[in-house]
Amino acid sequence: MKISDLMRDSDRFLSLEFFPPKEQTEWPSFFEQVNQLAGLDPLFVSVTYGAGGKTQGNTLEIASSVHEQYGLTTMAHLTCVGADKKGLAEYIDKLLDAGIENILALRGDMPNNGASDVLTDFPYASDLVQFVKNRWPEVCIGTACYPDAHPESTSIEEDLEWTRHKLSAGSDFAITQLFFDVRRYQDLVLRLRQFGTNTPIIPGVLPVLSMQSLNRILALCGANIPLKLYLELQTAHETGGDKAVRAKGVEIARRQIKELLALGAPGVHLYTLNNADICLDILTDLPELNG
Repeated sequence: MKISDLMRDSDRFLSLEFFPPKEQTEWPSFFEQVNQLAGLDPLFVSVTYGAGGKTQGNTLEIASSVHEQYGLTTMAHLTCVGADKKGLAEYIDKLLDAGIENILALRGDMPNNGASDVLTDFPYASDLVQFVKNRWPEVCIGTACYPDAHPESTSIEEDLEWTRHKLSAGSDFAITQLFFDVRRYQDLVLRLRQFGTNTPIIPGVLPVLSMQSLNRILALCGANIPLKLYLELQTAHETGGDKAVRAKGVEIARRQIKELLALGAPGVHLYTLNNADICLDILTDLPELNG
């Protein structure tokens, strides 16, 4: 089932993101997390794809299993850094053979050595979007966007131009990178609408588990957090350690979801961190999504 079709008939939907474990010994535990969260009836789930395609095989096998075993509409992430057209074409054909017709088209992270030859066939995610749309028009394509702007962009305006370019290349919807200031999402959508872009923009919400993980994630993706929220988490850490931070993180995520849906977001994409417990704490008895 194509996600774009499902969204047309839904509002206030939930979607979930999982990442494939590197070791197959971890798969039983992973699928137990999926099993627990499948009961939330997400509109779709996504399975990430390692930088440079490191976990390509895992993504394919896990996405196929999630689709077949749990009956969930599944989207596979696909990065183009270090990829060639022949290899990607073969991979996309395998996804379609497995019944997966939804792809999140991403450029992916550049290698640490900064090599430029990895961009030979697909310099940008928009090139990947066009490649998939032209060759497999039946595939539903999502892409990423950045309320805080991509770390490599020189300005929010430049980042917005790249987002518009990806959407006009054939993206059916976009999912945001994590963010904590709801106003950033509101501003992103408003700017896109002013340019005549009506593509659905799904906000991505990340639970905070600890101060250490928060600081690491902020450094990696270039996202910002309002000082007020950071101080709330820091105070929780000082008074109750990671357990208190986790509880405050749940509170902040629930608040963020309510505010986003009140602003008219079509749904919420929750980064699960492969942790069913915290997702259930966030989503259980949340009338905005479960009403």
